[in-house]
Amino acid sequence: MEGQFLSFGEAVRKDRAFVFPGQGAQFVGMGKDLYEQFSSARELYDRANDILGFSLSRLCFEGPEEELQQTRNTQPAIAVTSLALLKVATELSPELLAERPAYVAGHSLGEYTALVAAGSLSFENAVKLLRARGELMQAAGDKNPGTMAAILGLDIADCEDVCREAGAEVCNVNAPGQVVIGGRREAVVRALDYAKARGAAKVIPLSVSGAFHSSLMKPAAEGMTQHVATASVHDPLIPVVANCTATPVHDELNVRHELVDQVSRPVQWSNTVAFLGEEGVTTFIEFGPGRVLTAIIKRMLRKSTTLNVNDASSTRVDL
Repeated sequence: MEGQFLSFGEAVRKDRAFVFPGQGAQFVGMGKDLYEQFSSARELYDRANDILGFSLSRLCFEGPEEELQQTRNTQPAIAVTSLALLKVATELSPELLAERPAYVAGHSLGEYTALVAAGSLSFENAVKLLRARGELMQAAGDKNPGTMAAILGLDIADCEDVCREAGAEVCNVNAPGQVVIGGRREAVVRALDYAKARGAAKVIPLSVSGAFHSSLMKPAAEGMTQHVATASVHDPLIPVVANCTATPVHDELNVRHELVDQVSRPVQWSNTVAFLGEEGVTTFIEFGPGRVLTAIIKRMLRKSTTLNVNDASSTRVDL
């Protein structure tokens, strides 16, 4: 099938999920060891360079950091690095392919990586769509200037109240007591003051170029409609737990809707992890730079087994 990145066996490992990180996981040097040591990783970075018309690999390996941090570059860079890690890991540990995971999921742009793993998007389509998504989100941030901040130690209901009072919005519900809000700068500043007054343990302004996953990204969501409509999308071979709803999508039409909606709607990561736990998933493998998702999952599902594949030395997975 066109778009199938991996060839899984027919059996399903009901206690296993693959997860993929989003923006914020990037760093200069990511993937360099993979590129140097594994031909399959080298091939993916080289293909991405050809698709994009510039050296994404050089940007990942050498920077400059301020250029890698631009969302139009960060998005394809994290996805390609995550997919290179996934590809190498499944070659070195073929048992990962013998049984398909029960679910895949990704945080924000990581949803595209998950869709490639699930056979719904081809590598080429994902790279092209993420470059377009990044450019549109950057442009929306210029048109509707905004910012984001993390609120720690308040539950989601309190955060929603604070946002309502201040004119801000909830953007990422990452874990219980860990919520990211966004909106126009003055609204976010007000919301942080209100959050502190309500007893937030900590508030952290984020250095971002826009209020991602908020209504200020609506121009980007509208722009993605055409890109997604013309892209080749297949029914996922593995259920993908959607960012917007924290429920699985099984068909290409719902995948298309999700890819448009998730640009300007909150990422329901906390509910995604809770859903996977309720479904009996006990082993989570995170493929991608960093270990952000693993930390959240371990905090929420203390008895779960979490594995990180985030560099060349961790690509041999011992299950």
